[in-house]
Amino acid sequence: MISTETLALLRSHRSIRKFKDKALPAGLLEEILVAGQCAATSSFLQGATIIRVTDKAKRQQLAEAAGNQPYVSSAAEFMVFCADLNRAGQCCEQYEKPFSGEFTEQFIIATVDTALLAQNVVVAAEASGLGICYIGGIRNNPRQVADLLDLPKGVYPVFGLCLGFPDQDPECKPRLPLPVIVKENSYNTDGDREAIAAYDNEIQEYYRTRTGGGHGISWSEQVSTLLSEKSRPHMRDFLKEQGFTFK
Repeated sequence: MISTETLALLRSHRSIRKFKDKALPAGLLEEILVAGQCAATSSFLQGATIIRVTDKAKRQQLAEAAGNQPYVSSAAEFMVFCADLNRAGQCCEQYEKPFSGEFTEQFIIATVDTALLAQNVVVAAEASGLGICYIGGIRNNPRQVADLLDLPKGVYPVFGLCLGFPDQDPECKPRLPLPVIVKENSYNTDGDREAIAAYDNEIQEYYRTRTGGGHGISWSEQVSTLLSEKSRPHMRDFLKEQGFTFK
């Protein structure tokens, strides 16, 4: 049986965008990051690297590059999580073996490794009473971010992560009904349309009543707007520049 405390922690996740001006206790960040390292990793590649950004000027530049998100510079900690095949390439060089890091599969492995590592960090941080906010906005200007952090070829920034003591207590955002995302034996969408319609109403009510208000539109409308627009079309060329040629 999963402990009720563990379930409560996992179900209470919220994005925090306002942090107290308070540093983490000595040793806490290291404990959190060690827990993060214990995440699953495909083929033991460990294809992720974390850049902890402590330089205030760099933090400010990253905040601006990510779309002027102030919590990037105000959170106690900000880290950039990178998919990393450069380290694996060095292993191939050491043992005089050809490096196949340009294959799409290796890109997927490193990206998934990075996400798993980050989510372990998030759970450990939240278990310690901290709040977090993922920052996908660093992909708005990936070349600027890569240059700022001296990322070599074979490495790209997947997302950033703000971490610190929360100075707000937002409500948890409802998720899609479980039967919509969990299927048995095949991709069966029977009943999905009705379930999503009910969920859309739930989300609209959430936005109407949550602290600080909100746009009040449904989940389906949000998704339709998101996917009807161009989304960071520069990423493909940037990834190729970083050595990810997707063979």
